[in-house]
Amino acid sequence: DVQLVESGGGSVQAGGSLRLSCSASGATSSTYCMGWVRQAPGKEREGVGAFYTGGGAIFYADSVKGRFTIYRDSAPNTLSLQMMSLKPEDSAMYYCAARLCATPGQALNALSNLEAFRYWGQGTQVTVS
Repeated sequence: DVQLVESGGGSVQAGGSLRLSCSASGATSSTYCMGWVRQAPGKEREGVGAFYTGGGAIFYADSVKGRFTIYRDSAPNTLSLQMMSLKPEDSAMYYCAARLCATPGQALNALSNLEAFRYWGQGTQVTVS
């Protein structure tokens, strides 16, 4: 099975930037949907962004669109989340997630149906003050 490991979390002042990375291992030659999910204490999980590794658009939640960017890194089955203009409400545990996918539409669907993600990282904490 696929294993995901996040890194790059930390504390940053409001208006600042932070870059998270996700490294995958154990992947087959299959295509995947990969993305980022966040959860703050006492709040529901929120899909941040996702994409299909076979190609197509990267989809973002409205709450982060224009501020956050997912990069499909050169290493296979890896991704980064560049967060800019950070706000206190962005404070959360950020998780890298993945699922087997065949279409870009499944990546978009996963943002609103987070149970579709089968593989999860351990999370990395982001605190904005």
